[in-house]
Amino acid sequence: MRCPKCGYNKSSVIDSRQAEEGTTIRRRRECEQCHARFTTFERLEEVPLLVIKKDGTREQFSRDKILNGIIQSAQKRPVSSEDIESVISRIEREIRSEYENEVSSVVIGNLVMDELAELDEITYVRFASVYKSFKDVDEIEELLQQITNRVRSKKKNGVTDESH
Repeated sequence: MRCPKCGYNKSSVIDSRQAEEGTTIRRRRECEQCHARFTTFERLEEVPLLVIKKDGTREQFSRDKILNGIIQSAQKRPVSSEDIESVISRIEREIRSEYENEVSSVVIGNLVMDELAELDEITYVRFASVYKSFKDVDEIEELLQQITNRVRSKKKNGVTDESH
């Protein structure tokens, strides 16, 4: 593994552990030349999964596209990078278990929204505002009412963020 600091091609593994709910191996490495430490992730190479976009075009599934969308939506929110990685791993696992070669971008977007609704309401609203391309204020108001009802229902049933 090439060192990100000096570019040397040999490193030693210091520590290995499972990550992302067992779907990935996280390795701490040390460069044999400059002794810089860095982290790598190893995951199973999956069969390419194609995403069918709204306009009918197809492109290869990308965790990074989901990651970037969630990161933008979660700016200045109490959402950790571990939370985001867990969300993405659950989404990818569900997609790969339910769909063999192709999946609609609508399915992916809805899975992301379902996960974000449970994770953080503000992050969910931010993501939904871009993903759903609201046409008017009434659509936004309807979404906010759904969130408000869900939050009230959780509070009424004694479910809080601390109990998750």
